[in-house]
Amino acid sequence: MTFYLATSNQGKLADFAGLAPTVHWELLPGFSSLPRAEETGRTFEANARLKAEFYSQYTDATVVADDSGLEVAALGGEPGVDSALYAGRHGDDEANNRLVLERLHGVPLNQRQAEFVCVLAVARAGRTLACFTGRAAGVILEAPRGDGGFGYDPLFFSSGAGCTFAELDPAAKGRYSHRGAAVRQIAEWIHHAGR
Repeated sequence: MTFYLATSNQGKLADFAGLAPTVHWELLPGFSSLPRAEETGRTFEANARLKAEFYSQYTDATVVADDSGLEVAALGGEPGVDSALYAGRHGDDEANNRLVLERLHGVPLNQRQAEFVCVLAVARAGRTLACFTGRAAGVILEAPRGDGGFGYDPLFFSSGAGCTFAELDPAAKGRYSHRGAAVRQIAEWIHHAGR
């Protein structure tokens, strides 16, 4: 089954490409020319639903929207839904990482637990059909490691992988990541529904 992705985030698109053997993904045709969905929700699920429902009105196909981010326990769950603009400018990965490190200054490694969260909302004709939540546990390092991935990947040491997400190629990252976990749920949903 083909799902049309409603995202312009190149990092997310690379992640989905690494998960292509599980489900066939394509960028929503004409996505770059469509109006931007307003992400006014205060949870990952609310924003994923808003985006999926909005963009699914522009096509007859099934649309998947991703809302995801990092939650750091020592920061009270921040940056959370504001992950992409934590330092004030949308998508400034370097500034966002620097701010997380500044706010964790002096916090010992054993108190730097964090979780990546991804919610994928599946919609058709303006209505959400299902939502899937994936999580990945880890800790925030004191300095970045690796030059792959995007966002907070260089700071996020994955408990499962034994390295940062930035040290993994997209296929390997998909085995441990929050996005990979959510995609596997979609694959199971397709299988059980006979889609």
